[in-house]
Amino acid sequence: MTIHTPASAKVEAPHLERQLSNRHIQLIAIGGAIGTGLFMGSGKTISAAGPSVIFVYMIIGFMLFFVMRAMGELLLSNLHYKSFSDFAADLLGPWAGFFTGWTYWFCWVITGIADVIAIAGYSKELWPGVPLWIPGLVTIAILLLLNLTTVKAFGETEFWFALIKIIAIAALIVVGLFMIFSGFSSDAGPATFTNLWSHGGFFPNEFMGFVAGFQIAVFAFVGIELVGTTAAEAKDPEKNLPKAINSIPIRVLLFYVGALIILMSVIPWTQFAAGHSPFIAMFSLAGLGAAATVVNLVVLTSAMSSANSGIYSTSRMVYGLAQEGDAPSRFGALSRRKVPQNALFLSCVLLLAGVVLMYAGDNIGKAFEMVTTVSAVCFVFVWSIILASYLAFRRRRPHLHAASKFKMPGGVPMVWVVFAFFAFVLWALTTQTDTLEALLVTPVWFVVLGVAWAVLRRRPSHLARYQAFQADLQSEQDVAADRRAVDSK
Repeated sequence: MTIHTPASAKVEAPHLERQLSNRHIQLIAIGGAIGTGLFMGSGKTISAAGPSVIFVYMIIGFMLFFVMRAMGELLLSNLHYKSFSDFAADLLGPWAGFFTGWTYWFCWVITGIADVIAIAGYSKELWPGVPLWIPGLVTIAILLLLNLTTVKAFGETEFWFALIKIIAIAALIVVGLFMIFSGFSSDAGPATFTNLWSHGGFFPNEFMGFVAGFQIAVFAFVGIELVGTTAAEAKDPEKNLPKAINSIPIRVLLFYVGALIILMSVIPWTQFAAGHSPFIAMFSLAGLGAAATVVNLVVLTSAMSSANSGIYSTSRMVYGLAQEGDAPSRFGALSRRKVPQNALFLSCVLLLAGVVLMYAGDNIGKAFEMVTTVSAVCFVFVWSIILASYLAFRRRRPHLHAASKFKMPGGVPMVWVVFAFFAFVLWALTTQTDTLEALLVTPVWFVVLGVAWAVLRRRPSHLARYQAFQADLQSEQDVAADRRAVDSK
């Protein structure tokens, strides 16, 4: 949800600028698809599911591809949509924009706090003795400065962060393939593709082990929808957004499935354990003495990338919510560089909670595992709202669907398949005590939002802003209709 102003103010109103080029959009999309979960959490995923984890990542990536295609069709149906909370507000009603915007904001604030703690932890590995608060504060300050300059600076930073993650995974695959084809052997046994099925088969922990893989792996895909929050600031969105979304299956196959196949071929899956990075284990086996330092730096970069994305997306969501009257109006202001600086300051102040929590006690790791589970459940809610908006779009705007050049494959039936998959994921979360607790806590957030919405919804200022928002969207639809009529002549 972003820049909707009354018609009388349209000429003077500041607006977000389209400064993100194709390479920025492509790498932001890749960075969103490669979460820190691949580097930090894949040991736990492999130990739970065994080689069947390959199918887990393929299935999740396959399902989320359709969510992204639905989002792409909706964003391109009206270029005045600035993010998915915009089309949710338009197609499902103002409540949907409010719930989606604030829930997405909440998801990234929680994820950002966890990232700050992860950055501090990995900094201590690299520089023993450094007080935890120093890397935490330095990270927040650097990311704030980068985001305060221009959106292009954010895009450039995220471009290089994502590139480092890609190089690390490519190096893992190349080194791993060399070890397999050169007949490498270690205490764990020979490096060979037969390791994938010779230690209990593809499903060594049977069906429930396979299910446990979904619990953990779904968190690794958090942020895949980030490309949808760049819509307002993307150059040539009709060309660049489809390219970024269509490359999702290739990214999942290469970065997740490819990396995991190599890892479990070089080292049998039985050697992996939660809390230990498989990347460090494999590079160490290869005799690369600096492996721990290199991978720690990559994980540090990955966490920085995630925090950077969090600051960007939360600030844009709060900006959009303020434009709609769903957040204090001061957060709807732009700086001279066309950046929502007040919303950025809010995001960074909240990230400081991560610095405080590092000194809260020994159970902070468990607490954050629970909090990030809550965050992931909320992401499933956001993905579901995108699909629900698509169903409303097909029902209410069939002419726009017919005219779309970027239709979602599978259409309405595929939406229900993905909904069924999300139901399966929620059921999977009930099978373990820690994730069940987080699942039961999550409704508290929606109760808080419901109370806030009950107070806001009848305010005259909110109603006026929503009417202006609808008028703005209608004007874009009229322009698009005229354009199509001219093109057809």
